[in-house]
Amino acid sequence: MSAANDTKYDSGVFLLSGIPGQEDLHLWISIPFCFMYAISIVGNSVILFIVKTNPSLHEPMYIFLSMLAITDLGLSLATMPTLLGIFLFNFREISLNACFAQLFFIHSLECIESSMLLLMAFDRFIAICDPLRYTSILSLPRIPKMGLVCALSRLAVVFPLPLLLKRYQYCHTNVLSHSYCLHQDVMKLACSDIKINSIYGLFAKLLTMGLDSLFILLSYAMILNTVLSIVSRIQIFRALNTCVSHLCAVLLFYTPQIGLSVIHRFGKGSSPLLQILLGNMSLLVPPLMNPIVYSVKSKHLRARIIDVFSK
Repeated sequence: MSAANDTKYDSGVFLLSGIPGQEDLHLWISIPFCFMYAISIVGNSVILFIVKTNPSLHEPMYIFLSMLAITDLGLSLATMPTLLGIFLFNFREISLNACFAQLFFIHSLECIESSMLLLMAFDRFIAICDPLRYTSILSLPRIPKMGLVCALSRLAVVFPLPLLLKRYQYCHTNVLSHSYCLHQDVMKLACSDIKINSIYGLFAKLLTMGLDSLFILLSYAMILNTVLSIVSRIQIFRALNTCVSHLCAVLLFYTPQIGLSVIHRFGKGSSPLLQILLGNMSLLVPPLMNPIVYSVKSKHLRARIIDVFSK
C-alpha cells in the first residue's frame, strides 16, 4: 500500500456488497432473488417463443415486445452471476476488467431498453393518431432496422464509460455499494479528478434515457389529445386500454432509475439500504414484471400462452 495521502491498492479487484448488516440472512434472501431470475428468464423466453411461432403475432407491437424481452433477458443475465454469487456463496470479489465489462453491458442494456420503450410509444402513437398509415410507416421489414439503429447508437454512447474508468487509479477503499458494477458507483472510488466521467456520464444519461423519456411523454400528450377528441366513451376506453401495458412498463423502468440517479449524484447522506433497494429494483423488477404485465393485458398473447401450456 502507498504511503501517499490517497491510499492506493494494487489488488486489481473490487468488492461487491450484499445487504449491509444482513450477512447472516444472505442465503435466505437469495431465495426470492432466485425465483425472480427464474420467472424473468422463463417469462421473457416464453414471450419470444410465442411471438416467433405464431404468424398472427407478427405485428409491430409484438415484434417490439420481442425486442424488449431480448433486452430484459440480457439485463437478467448481466446481473445474475455477481448478485447470486454474493447471496449464495458470499463471493464478493470481481476483477477491474470484469467490473468494467459488467457496467458496460448493464448501462448499454438499460439504454437499449429505454429506446425499446420509445419505439413502443411510437407504435401506440401511430396506431391511435394516424391509423390509416400504420402499416406503411411501421412495415415489418423496417421494424428490425429501427431496433438495430437504436441498439447500435446506445452502444456507441456507453462505450467510452469503461474506457474512461480504466485510466484511473482507485484508492481508500475498493468496496462498491451494489451487488454489481455501476458507473456512478465505480467512479467515486477513483483517486483522480472524475469531472470528465461525471460530465460524460450525465451527458450519456440525458442523451439516451433523458431524451427517450421526453419523447415518450410527448407521444402520450399527443395520444391523449387525439383520444379526447373522440366522441364515443367506449372508443376512448378502447384506445387508452391499448396503452396500459406500455405505461406500466415505462413506470416500472423509469421510476427506480430516476430515484437511483438522484441519490447517486445528490444524496450523499442517503441510506445505503435505500440505494441498494432502488438499484436492485431498477434491474430486477422490469425484466420480471414486463412479461407478466403484457401477458395479462394482451388478449391475443394470453390466449396463445394458455394454448401452449394447455397442450
